[in-house]
Amino acid sequence: MLSTTELEPEKDFIPGSTNSLCGEAVVNYIKVAVSLCMEKKAVAMVTAPISKEAIHKAGYSYPGHTELLADLTNTKKYAMMLTGGGIRVVLVTIHVALRDVPKMITKDRLRDVIELTAVEISRLYRLSSPKIAVCALNPHAGEKGAFGTEEIEIISPVIEELRSKYEVSGPHPADTVFYWHRNGKYHVVVAMFHDQGLIPVKLCGFDEGVNVTLGLPIIRTSPDHGTAFDIAGKGVANPKSFVCAFNLAAYFAGISN
Repeated sequence: MLSTTELEPEKDFIPGSTNSLCGEAVVNYIKVAVSLCMEKKAVAMVTAPISKEAIHKAGYSYPGHTELLADLTNTKKYAMMLTGGGIRVVLVTIHVALRDVPKMITKDRLRDVIELTAVEISRLYRLSSPKIAVCALNPHAGEKGAFGTEEIEIISPVIEELRSKYEVSGPHPADTVFYWHRNGKYHVVVAMFHDQGLIPVKLCGFDEGVNVTLGLPIIRTSPDHGTAFDIAGKGVANPKSFVCAFNLAAYFAGISN
């Protein structure tokens, strides 16, 4: 890597652009923050948005923060939760092509995510028995097999298996479950894929969305938006999501109400 004395700021660091140096720096910053939390020198970490393109240019293949943090903390079972606008949603699959989603929704993966959600929502939000709603994958929850069989073959059997341990229900049609969740019927929704879960969060709380990584041995939150390179250097960025992420991390750590 180049030393800082070899860098030319106007050439190497242009607002709104990416390069391998920035990508390497991002990963190093995250490594330091994780170490501080693991060593109990910090109670939580709040990460700013990162450019996946930049870290890929630096030679890292992680699709995002979540997978990097899991690797650094040696965490095998983890999940992404997004919260904002009265919505909490945990994702079964994250950054994958939509065509690959059905084959990635297995009984083992779904079971792990539901159990992780139950344990982590109880711990982080101080809830004794959280009510968990599970989304269907297909329209109308598959309409008894007319629009797909994932609900019959995978999702429903896992829910039935876990009912004796947790307050879990579904599979619910995704076009209605978020309404009931936002009106207090459920504490959290488990969604099958990225946009199924993130569209409600960003519709209801675009400027206050927070990303939480469940399953880590440390507390980690992040604003639920990207790098916004299109407004880089213009001084018009809205800090509200980052403030919400900071406040939520403080709440989880027990240092605020």
